[in-house]
Amino acid sequence: METYTLGYKFRIYPNKTQIKLIHRTLGCARFTYNHFLAVRRDEWKANHKSVTYGETSRMLTDLKKREETAWLKEIDSMALQEALKDLDRAYQNFFKLHTGYPRFKSKHAHQQSYRTRNQGNGIRIEGKRIKLPKIGFVKIKQSREWDGRVLNATVSCTASGKYFISLCVEMEKEFLLHGNEGGQIGLDVGLKFFYSDSNGKDVANPTPLRKLERKLRREQRRLSRKMPRSRNREKARIRVARVHERITNIRKDFLHQHSTELIRQNRFIAVEHLNIKGMLKNHRLAKAISDVSWGEFFRQLSYKSELYGAKLHKIDTFYPSSQTCSVCGYQNPLTKNLAVREWTCPQCGSQHKRDHNAAKNILARALAEEASTI
Repeated sequence: METYTLGYKFRIYPNKTQIKLIHRTLGCARFTYNHFLAVRRDEWKANHKSVTYGETSRMLTDLKKREETAWLKEIDSMALQEALKDLDRAYQNFFKLHTGYPRFKSKHAHQQSYRTRNQGNGIRIEGKRIKLPKIGFVKIKQSREWDGRVLNATVSCTASGKYFISLCVEMEKEFLLHGNEGGQIGLDVGLKFFYSDSNGKDVANPTPLRKLERKLRREQRRLSRKMPRSRNREKARIRVARVHERITNIRKDFLHQHSTELIRQNRFIAVEHLNIKGMLKNHRLAKAISDVSWGEFFRQLSYKSELYGAKLHKIDTFYPSSQTCSVCGYQNPLTKNLAVREWTCPQCGSQHKRDHNAAKNILARALAEEASTI
C-alpha cells in the first residue's frame, strides 16, 4: 500500500511548568547542535578529517556521562538525536548543494524549535491534549482529524510567544485522493491582480504587507525608543512580532484558499515558469514581489494537484504570452511596454486585455506541449 506524508500544525497551550521544560529542551538541542558543529569544524581544521553522524552520536552518549553535562539526560533524548541529524543534513547541503557553511544557533533568537521522533506511541492525541516525551499532556487546539501514524513532531515557539506543534503523519495515499471538476485553466500572475485566468476572471492581490506597513512602522518606531533589555522593550518587540504574524497569516490563508479552489475545479492548470529569485533583484519591485508569494502559491498547486488528480504544467519563461494574439497568433512587439494594458490585434482586429490574453496563450501553449509528449 502506497503511503503519503502530510504535515499538520496546531497551536498548543503549555502551562508554566511545561513552558520551562520546552525551553530547557530547546536549549539542550541548541547546545548539542553548536557543540558538535565546533567538534566537526575543529577536527577538519586540525586533521582534515570529517566527523560522521554516527561518530557524533557516540560522542553524545559519552557527553551525557560527564558530570558537567549530565543535565542533557533530563530532556528528551530523541530531540538531541534530531539536532545531530539537522547538523549532518546542513553539512550534506553545504557539500552537495553548495549552500552556506553551517552556522551556530543563537540563544537570543526569538523563534526557536526542536524536533522529536515518535517512539512507542510516545506522541499521541487523547481528547483535547497531546502527549509529548518528557513534557507530558499539553492542551492542543486540534482543527483537523486524520487517520495515520505520527512519525515525528516539531515543537516551536514563535517570536510573539505562542507555541505550536507540527506533526508529520504517514497515511495511506488512497484515502487522501480526491476528484476534481475536470476544467482547464491558464493563469497569468501579476502585482495588481494576484492572477488573471483564461476564463476572464481577475483575483485581487491582498497585499497584506502594504496594508499593514503603516502599523508595522509605528510599532517599530516605538520599539526603537525603548531601553535595551527592559520590560517595555520586550513588550514592544512582541507587538512588532504580532504584526508580522498577522501579515503572514493573511497571506497563507489567501494562498491556501485560492490554490485549493483552483485544484478542485480543474484537472489541468497552466502557469509560467518564473525566475522569482532573479526578479527580486529589481529593487523597485522586490518588496511587492515578495508580498504576493508566487513561489509558495506554485508550491501549493504542485503538491495539491497530486492529491486531487490534477496536472500543473509550467511553460517556458521566455514565451511571449503577453505579446501574442490568442485568436490569430500575431505577435505584437508594441505590447512589450508594461503600461499597455489593453490592445487591438493589427491583423485580426481582436480586442485584448493584456493579462487575460496572456492566460489564454499560456493555456494553449501548455496543452500543445502536453499533447506533443503523448
